Amino acid sequence: MATREKTLKIGLLTSGGDAPGMNAAIQAITLAAAHHKLTCYGFHHGYNGLINQDYCILAPDNVTNIIHQGGTILKSARCPEMMTQTGIKQAVSCLIKENIDALIVIGGDGSFNGMLAMQDHWQGKLIGLPGTIDNDLDGTDFTIGFSTAINTAINAIDKIRDTADAFDRVFVVELMGRHSGHIAFNVGVACAAEQIISFENFDPLAQESKLAKIIADIEQQKQNKAHSYLILLAENLWPGGAHALGEALKQQGNIDVGICVLGHIQRGGSPVAKDRILATKLGVAAIEAILLEKSGIMIGECESKITHTPLTKAIQHQKIVNDDLINVYDSTASHMS
Repeated sequence: MATREKTLKIGLLTSGGDAPGMNAAIQAITLAAAHHKLTCYGFHHGYNGLINQDYCILAPDNVTNIIHQGGTILKSARCPEMMTQTGIKQAVSCLIKENIDALIVIGGDGSFNGMLAMQDHWQGKLIGLPGTIDNDLDGTDFTIGFSTAINTAINAIDKIRDTADAFDRVFVVELMGRHSGHIAFNVGVACAAEQIISFENFDPLAQESKLAKIIADIEQQKQNKAHSYLILLAENLWPGGAHALGEALKQQGNIDVGICVLGHIQRGGSPVAKDRILATKLGVAAIEAILLEKSGIMIGECESKITHTPLTKAIQHQKIVNDDLINVYDSTASHMS
């Protein structure tokens, strides 16, 4: 480990969509920094905090009793300015002015692209932590927030199933995930959904044939006196979303459909134990990586071991839904197409 002649200054921000467990990571980073006698600067509202020089000093007293809280005490936001050279240079100017030696960013691929853009203008260390419910970053088995989002969706859908059973109704539930089916398949299997429509098993160009198969399946379920029928839909997939799918089932199959778009409820709430532990481990590992003079990497965990993945590789979206999970769905769901 390199010998330090001065106290390192660590910048920290949360960027993009919030994810349960971000506060646990903030706490771990702050406490680990204090343990190594580093100064931790928390920038507010994502990269906007850098551009506007809006920050606070994070000490152990500032992060007491936040590990169970959803959201992020540093706040988060999109930052269109980081898409411009002017914005990038303003962010870097703040880091230089405050003599920041390393910057830790908790977020998803957009947040990591911000760090990559800064590399050409700043010589400090850049470390990413995977904070997104979508679980769509490479180099880590799970992202911070994913496990909690799964549990939140399951709890909601179990309640929807009760109503669906009571009225013998079909429900379409739209789940978050951007362009990844990790949430859809994990929740779908856990809730024994009759249909999972995700990026891995549906082509929007085959919309009409898929619709016909769903209608035929629902009719078969009625003949078998099934009490409900649950369709889980990944967002940004079916043209027009859940409401368009529901309307098509009504028009072409005369099927009464309930619609529920879970939306941002999946991003909130107290993080489950798995996310708290993951965030804490990754937060401590981020400080250790800085002390080892690592940069341009994302800290992740694969097979219970801490990993370092280049930011350029972490954002390639090569991590696919586990084939075993898809096979489980295919083998257990009724009359899948």
